[in-house]
Amino acid sequence: MRILIATAGSRGDVAPYTGLGAELRRAGYDVALATTDAFAPLVRDAGLEFRSLPADTRPHAGVRSRRELMRAGAAFITELGQEFADALADGTDLLLLSATTAPLGWHLAEATGIPTLGVYLQPTAPTSDFPPVVTGSRSLGRLGNRAAGRFALRMADRVYEQAVTELRHRLQLPPLPASVMRRRQEEANWPVLHGFSTALVPRPSDWRSGMEVAGTWWPHLDATERLPAELEDFLAAGCRPVLIGFGSMAAGDGERLSEIAVRALRRAGLRGILQSGSAGLAADGDDILTVEDVPHTLLFPRLAAVVHHAGAGTSAAALRAGVPAVAVPVTADQPFWAGRLASIGAAADPIPFRSLTAERLADALGRVARQQTFTRAAVTAAHHMATEDGAGLTLKAIQQMTGA
Repeated sequence: MRILIATAGSRGDVAPYTGLGAELRRAGYDVALATTDAFAPLVRDAGLEFRSLPADTRPHAGVRSRRELMRAGAAFITELGQEFADALADGTDLLLLSATTAPLGWHLAEATGIPTLGVYLQPTAPTSDFPPVVTGSRSLGRLGNRAAGRFALRMADRVYEQAVTELRHRLQLPPLPASVMRRRQEEANWPVLHGFSTALVPRPSDWRSGMEVAGTWWPHLDATERLPAELEDFLAAGCRPVLIGFGSMAAGDGERLSEIAVRALRRAGLRGILQSGSAGLAADGDDILTVEDVPHTLLFPRLAAVVHHAGAGTSAAALRAGVPAVAVPVTADQPFWAGRLASIGAAADPIPFRSLTAERLADALGRVARQQTFTRAAVTAAHHMATEDGAGLTLKAIQQMTGA
């Protein structure tokens, strides 16, 4: 059976599917991953076939306001939709759709008859338990949360409207609004598995049938991969350091963030590792080391704390390692995940990106790195996550769907 996983966005929107895809391939499936060209090496390193979705994510990565995010998102999605059909051309028996690609993939499924399964990294369905992930972490009350969730879906439908119109024209399908297709999927109880841990987000009791929380899909890691020798030497040279990094966020803010990071680390009396990322963090010294991308799985268990942008993948990786965090959310779903980390006691109260100062960061770091309550909460979550098998549960769902 040929399975195509389709996703798009930043590295955090792609990397989890490399691990899921590798698990499905080990089970005997022929797996391809369709995403933007920048992540072709990531896909191929996991032993998966790469199929190109050539939309450009770079303008989207630097966006911070919600209005800018919607405008950039609509342009990105429209470009993405025009290329999505080509990714199916080489043959597909089952289509696994991320939250970003599902509102396009439904129309492709209508045109081709290919069965689909949702594989989401964020909870997008309205619920009384929490507000929609795009609005932050502050609860609006049970009625308010659900109403806001429905409103967020209507806004998403607007983002996809032009892309859906153009895609259906290309597929020679009759016109159909994005909102109508979404409601059809909901009424049919279209199956969606969510690749995050119930340690952070238990399954809401008011979700419809067909929606489940599977557990985290961990990025593929080659069994032979090791940390760079320079990093190993730094880790061995003193007490556990703190990692500070913002992933694919904060492009253009590297100089300011590097200065804040160094001042905060020294004010808190902690050793630090700066992960350069898109921001270009950089600093040198006996107590500070700058690194490029390194596997979280190998590095995080050896840290005292992690300062990060609260992307879903980084948040999960820190918890898996039993390491507390200081979350500095920038945009999109990051305030939501930052709030969830704080709510279980595994992170300090989030520091919004625009409010970040060396003094605030030093204070938060001093608390999470030295107060054991934060570490104990992270370790408790790690033990819970160890009982979950997100890839295994997804494999079982696919076997049930296909009768394999």
